[in-house]
Amino acid sequence: MVSRSLKSVWHPCTQMQHHSTTPLVPVSHGRGAWLYAADGKRYLDAISSWWVNLFGHANPRINAQLKDQLDKLEHAMLAGFTHEPVVRLSEELSAKTGNVLGHCFYASDGASAVEIALKMSFHAWRNGGHAAKEEFVCLKGSYHGETIGALAVTDIDLFRDAYSPLVKRAHVVMSPDARDARDGETAADVARRAAAALEALLQHRAQHIAAVIVEPLVQCATGMAMHDPIYLSEVRALCDRYQVHLIFDEIAVGCGRSGTFFASEQAISSDGTPVSPDLVCLSKGISGGYLPLSLVMATEPIYQAFYDADTRRGFLHSHSYTGNPLACRAALATLQIFEEDDVLTENRRRAQRITAALEPLANHAKVRHFRQRGMIWAFDAAVDDPGAAADFSRRFFAKALESELLLRPIGATVYLMPPYILDDAECDLLTARTAEVFESVMQDG
Repeated sequence: MVSRSLKSVWHPCTQMQHHSTTPLVPVSHGRGAWLYAADGKRYLDAISSWWVNLFGHANPRINAQLKDQLDKLEHAMLAGFTHEPVVRLSEELSAKTGNVLGHCFYASDGASAVEIALKMSFHAWRNGGHAAKEEFVCLKGSYHGETIGALAVTDIDLFRDAYSPLVKRAHVVMSPDARDARDGETAADVARRAAAALEALLQHRAQHIAAVIVEPLVQCATGMAMHDPIYLSEVRALCDRYQVHLIFDEIAVGCGRSGTFFASEQAISSDGTPVSPDLVCLSKGISGGYLPLSLVMATEPIYQAFYDADTRRGFLHSHSYTGNPLACRAALATLQIFEEDDVLTENRRRAQRITAALEPLANHAKVRHFRQRGMIWAFDAAVDDPGAAADFSRRFFAKALESELLLRPIGATVYLMPPYILDDAECDLLTARTAEVFESVMQDG
C-alpha cells in the first residue's frame, strides 16, 4: 500500500521526497483514540487527526446517525431546496450564540469558510454604500487557510511566499502572543499593547478596512500562540468604535477545544456578556472528524445587507456539496454527544489530570513557554535556529511513532490536542510517553 500511495497520492503539507526516508504509515482502521496500521501497530491519535476527531474513531453514536441518514437522503442541492439536518444544525448552533449569530452559510472546509467570511464582509459594506472598505487586518503569525483569499490573511511565510504575486495582502498587526511579554509584563499587558497597535492602524485606515480576523485565544498553526481573553474584548470595542467587522476564526479553537464551545465565550464585553463577532467560521471538529463541513455564522445586520429583490445584491457563493445532509447529520450527532455527556465539564477534569502529569516536563531545562488552554497543551523546545527546529520536528515525529504516539510538532513547538474521550490510563500513557520522547530527542540532538 505504501509504495502505491507514493506513486499515486500527492500528500498534503508534505515534501514528498522526505518519504524516501520517512515511510508513510498505512492505516487500516481506527477505534476510539487509536489508529491501527496494516502491520498491527497502533498509535494514540494525540492530535485528533489534524484537530478534527473529537470523540474518537468509529464512534458508535455518530456511526448510527450516519447509517440512518444514508437510508433517507445522501445529498440534495441547497439552492432552491432544503432538508431537516441542515435546518436543525443551523438552529442548534444559532441557539448556542443566543441567536446573535442567527444565519448559517455552509461550505466544505475551513479555508472556504474564511473566504466566505471575507467576501461577506466586503460585499455587505459595498451593499451598504461603503465600497471603499475592501481591506483586511490579520495578526502577525496568523494562519487562516491556503486558498488565495485565505492566504491574504495568513502571515506564515512557508505557506504564503510562493503565491505572493497572486495575493492581495492584508494589514498585519502585532499578535497578542503571551510569549512576547517584556520584563514585568503579564499576558493581559501584551494583549492591551497589541490592541493599541491595532487601534493605531484603525485610526488611519478604518474607512478602507472591512474586517479584522482573529483566531480567538490560540493562534494554532503558528505554534499554538496563546493570548489573554481581554484581547478579544478590546478588539470588539475597537471594531465597534471604528465601524469594522470582526471575524472570529474558530475552525480549530471552537467546538470545545479551548474549554468552552466557542472560544470567544471566555472574553467578556463591557456590558458583562460574552464577546460576539460579526462573523464566525467553524469547521474541523464540528462534524466530529467524519465528513468535510464548514460554515459561517452571521449577524442579522450582515444578513439584511444582502436581503433584496436584486439578485446582484445577493451573496452569490456556492459549491456543489453545500449543506450536505450526511455531514450535517454527523454534526448533529456531535452536538448531541456534547449535551448527553456534559463534555465540557468532563474535559475540565481530564485537562487537570493531563496538566498535572505534564508538570515535570513543563519544568524541564530544555522546555520553554509551557502553556495550556482547554484541551490544548504546547511547549517550545530549546533549539537554536529554524533549520534545527525543522530537524527537531521530524525526529520527534518519528520517535513518537516508535512510542505509539501520533504527535506532529510545528517546528520546535510540541503540542497535544487529543480527542475528548481519553480515559485515565490513556491520559497517563500520553503524558508519560511524550516526556520520554522529548527527553530522547533532545539527548540525541
